[in-house]
Amino acid sequence: MHEVSIMQSVVETAIDKLGESGYQRIDAISLRIGGATGILTDSLRFAFEALKPGTPLEAAELVIEEVPLGGSCFGCGQSFSTNEKFVFACPLCGGEKINITQGRELDITGLEVS
Repeated sequence: MHEVSIMQSVVETAIDKLGESGYQRIDAISLRIGGATGILTDSLRFAFEALKPGTPLEAAELVIEEVPLGGSCFGCGQSFSTNEKFVFACPLCGGEKINITQGRELDITGLEVS
């Protein structure tokens, strides 16, 4: 379950940023996670809840924006977006030459502090 190590890195980064800012507590962390990352958001939330006790994130909320996998097809020339986790062919024409343009994101997009 790599979600635990991912969340551990997110928590450490957030605490580091908190220390730089001079605030005492993190109220919310916002993440942007792409569908092609293979990250299970339920597992990520579970890891967050397990890691936050005894830290400045103890009362924090985790906000996740899920980004669908998107790309373009060299065969039909169309752009596509899908909630499928894995795409090996264009969902529009079945062409096998595609370029993935979104869905690989794993970003901390915001910290609410107090």
